[in-house]
Amino acid sequence: MKSERTFDRSVEDVGNIQNMEHFNLTVPDQQLAALFYVTGLGFTRDPYMDFGTFNMWINAGEQQFHLPKNTAQKFRGTIGIMEPNLEDLQRRLTSIQRWMDGTEYAWRIDDDCIHVTCPWGNALRIHEADESSAMALGIAYGDMQVPVGTCEGIARFYNEVFDSPAHTIEDNGTKYAEVSMGYNQTFRFTETTEPIAAYDGHHVAIYVSNFSKPHRKLVEQGLITEESDQHQYRFQAIIDPESGKQLTEIEHEVRSLHHPMRRRNLVNRNASQTFGNYRHGRDIFVP
Repeated sequence: MKSERTFDRSVEDVGNIQNMEHFNLTVPDQQLAALFYVTGLGFTRDPYMDFGTFNMWINAGEQQFHLPKNTAQKFRGTIGIMEPNLEDLQRRLTSIQRWMDGTEYAWRIDDDCIHVTCPWGNALRIHEADESSAMALGIAYGDMQVPVGTCEGIARFYNEVFDSPAHTIEDNGTKYAEVSMGYNQTFRFTETTEPIAAYDGHHVAIYVSNFSKPHRKLVEQGLITEESDQHQYRFQAIIDPESGKQLTEIEHEVRSLHHPMRRRNLVNRNASQTFGNYRHGRDIFVP
């Protein structure tokens, strides 16, 4: 018997970009970074990688923050994070306040989320996960400032170069391009008339299933900045494929699905008590 039910199947599509795996932001003080990301936000320092005093990898669900020691870098926008309990988060954020004097650290409650500024000025927006959330813990999105008039070209770039669903949205006078980063993450490029800080070299890492096609298109435009190894390359400039005009820049560390770091199990502490059962994908939590 033929079913009369209909669905918009396109909302389930996953593009070529499979995961936005980490943000890399250099920091001048590893101890202060640990206080903020581990003690304050409740994330976990990766016990297996870069465990010295010049870099640290911070696990947040299936994503990470990479924090090499250097002059502070600042993402030009907001990083969106999912956490399981905002009441617990408020207690942790209060507990680290005494060590944050003289820094840019701040936080405030705004409706259903908490806005947090790291000691070096990076803006985080933290949401509480519930049963309808696509992730229980992790980096859900990046929201980056771009000049007015660039959103359509940015959406074309990710559609045509990366075969990743991307479209422009206007919401209460704000226009942005939203790019799919796998099944549960997005990257937004929000237009602003405010001055945008100069790019300082921070980067994001993405995994792609079709590794060669984006590489070929980036080579054609002269955009590859590093041929890292067999499993990885980098680019920085985002252009309009129609005009060739540069629209914005942020380095992308592009990794294939054969990359040795792909699907490495990331340790996240207090899983059985704090985060409950992980509902999507493989188990990433270690009790």
